[in-house]
Order: sequence, then structure tokens, then C-alpha cells
Amino acid sequence: MKLLILGATGPTGRHVVDLAVRSGDSVTAFVRNPTALGDLAERVTPVTGDATSHRDLAAAAAGHDAIVSALGKGNSVRADGLFTRASAAVLGAAQEAGVSRLVWLSSFGVGDTFDWSSTTQKLIYSTLLRSIYADKEIADESIRSSGLDWTVVYPTRLTHGPAMGTYHADDRLPMKGNPTISRADVAAFMHQAAHGREWIHRAAVISD
Repeated sequence: MKLLILGATGPTGRHVVDLAVRSGDSVTAFVRNPTALGDLAERVTPVTGDATSHRDLAAAAAGHDAIVSALGKGNSVRADGLFTRASAAVLGAAQEAGVSRLVWLSSFGVGDTFDWSSTTQKLIYSTLLRSIYADKEIADESIRSSGLDWTVVYPTRLTHGPAMGTYHADDRLPMKGNPTISRADVAAFMHQAAHGREWIHRAAVISD
């Protein structure tokens, strides 16, 4: 499968790239700084560009089977419009390039999932993460409204732990406290979802 991976050098995207390469996929890593790929650079096709640029993404997306986005803001709690601008660019580029499959990483607590959150989660989401989650909600809604074969992924609090393979994924999961999931497990789910049809036109809540 030919995958275009956005956020390829980020903490989750790096796991997606590694999994895709190991599974035999043809990977284009869309990055701001190709040197950040390190030892993976020789095993993928690095493309330098701006993830909020329709032009950059359309040029990169041509000839691919799916786009997998693991874009994030790192430790920042300010969105600065990243997700709304990136989603608009991705949707336009996908349609122009004829790529129908999109797997998009969001966060649990965004949009309708806020109502399913625990008391502890709601406190965090409505204060510390308010800016980022508001931006992500607009982006997610535009993706759901698109004509693409989309999957939006809603992980709980992300950790840097190893992949355990014992996570739960469903349209909705019960929440208590502030549960976690490793970025490695999220990457495994996203990679699997891109290869199958089970999660097309569905939002996946994922947690340990």
C-alpha cells in the first residue's frame, strides 16, 4: 500500500512510519525537516512541505492509496489554527489527487466525545486544552462532512510507553479518571485502520 504520512517525525507519526515500513508499505513521509527522520530516511520517500499548504499536499498525495495524519502540537496548548488549516489543505489535496482514504488523529474529549468524558477529563479538556480542542473540533467536523473514506481516531491521554496490543477501540468507551494509551498502540491502530474497511466513516475511541 502507498501511504502518505503527515506528522511523520512526531512522537506518534514516527511509530506509524516505522510500522508501515516494516509491513512492506511504500511510505512517503511528509515533513518540515527530513533530517529528523534519522535512520528511516533511506527507507521512505521524504517530502518537505507545509501541512497547511494545499499545493504542497496535493503534489505529495498524487499516486497514493491513503493519507494518514498524525499531526500534533507537541507540548503546546495553543492550536494557532493548525488543525483547521491542515484539515482544509488535506481535504482539498486528497480530492485533487484522487485519494479517497484518510485516517486522521484527533483527541478524546473533542466534539461529542467531551460529553462521554469523566469528571477529571472534562476539567482538563475545558481548561488546559480548550484552545487546541476547539480547533480540532472544527477540523474533525470538516473531515466527517467530506466525501472521503475517513476515519477519525480519538485516543485518551497519550504516553510514550511500548505497544501492548491490548487496547480497546470502539465507537464509544466508558471512561473513569484519566485513562491512557501509548502512542505506539495508537499508531498500530491507525496503520491497521488504513489497510481495512472496518473503520471507514467511523470515529474510533481508543484507550487501554
